[in-house]
Amino acid sequence: MKIGIPKEIKNNENRVGMTPAGVFELTKRKHTVYVQSTAGQGSGFSDENYKEVGAKILQSISEVYKESEIIVKVKEPIEEEYPLITSNHIVFTYFHFASSEILTKTMIASKAVCIAYETVEDEEGTLPLLTPMSEVAGRMSIQQGAKYLEKPIKGRGILLGGVPGVKPGKVLILGAGVVGVQAAKMAAGLGAHVTIMDIDMKRLRYVNDVLPNHVVTDFSSEYSIRKHITDHDLIIGGVLLKGGKAPKLITRNMLKEMRPGTVVVDVAVDQGGCFETTKATTHENPTFIIDDVVHYCVANMPGAVPYTSTIALTNVTLPYVLKLADFGWKEACEHDTSLAKGLNIVNGEIVYKQLEGLFD
Repeated sequence: MKIGIPKEIKNNENRVGMTPAGVFELTKRKHTVYVQSTAGQGSGFSDENYKEVGAKILQSISEVYKESEIIVKVKEPIEEEYPLITSNHIVFTYFHFASSEILTKTMIASKAVCIAYETVEDEEGTLPLLTPMSEVAGRMSIQQGAKYLEKPIKGRGILLGGVPGVKPGKVLILGAGVVGVQAAKMAAGLGAHVTIMDIDMKRLRYVNDVLPNHVVTDFSSEYSIRKHITDHDLIIGGVLLKGGKAPKLITRNMLKEMRPGTVVVDVAVDQGGCFETTKATTHENPTFIIDDVVHYCVANMPGAVPYTSTIALTNVTLPYVLKLADFGWKEACEHDTSLAKGLNIVNGEIVYKQLEGLFD
């Protein structure tokens, strides 16, 4: 099988679809791997690193798409890539179709096989290919939130951990999934007071068992969210509906109930965001302010730490890439129900239930 690793062209996306170690596992099975020149540079991997493990280096992204049967990426294709994708391709990447009508309809028209990392689901109901990036984004949400609480960036001027004689900052986390737990760990480690909310009592019990005493849990409802946003300094949105749009838990009129300089970080931005005022931003221009509330809504947060992120991603995607390369998508999905759940669009048809009728 011919596998292509194009260079990511989304704004400030420095990750790459596969490490040299992953490529080596493919080439030793006699698969051909095409890597676009400098694709791994942002993650710390040179063209020479890929050549050493048997990859063929191509100069342009169009060459990679033209020569390859399987395209392994990190982020969803963007407009410049649309004409390059054909019915001959299997595209394996984060798609987040629910947040983009144009991407969905373009991939339908391409008749390519689109397998989304974020909907691959194991027998326990977890999302193994989303988990490592959620871990990265959850931890980064606190790093970024702490930075944007600084006064020169229009934040409240709060040091999350406080100092002796000064109370620590308060962090509100919406969602007790992977993002929420990782964010809570980081915030707690800094010494902040943390409140984490969810509608799943099993998750809240888990948080209560594993995190320190200054992380408190609360059942999520509009009433309780409205109560907490009035006195919390940093609010993290980490809610996920598998393959669907995130619910809007904080509306525009609720911003007026927050104190000026409050920072909100929407990690759910890839799925449309869980704040009504969310709009995707980039690492180049990461924030905007509405009603004196600082919004950080970068759609590819892990792209800022590409060395860590690329290795973490390859660790979990490689077993599935090997199956696709060894057996083809049909046989691989027949034998692996987890991978089959990653099928979103096949030959011009939506096959993932949560997407059906979404853009009719």
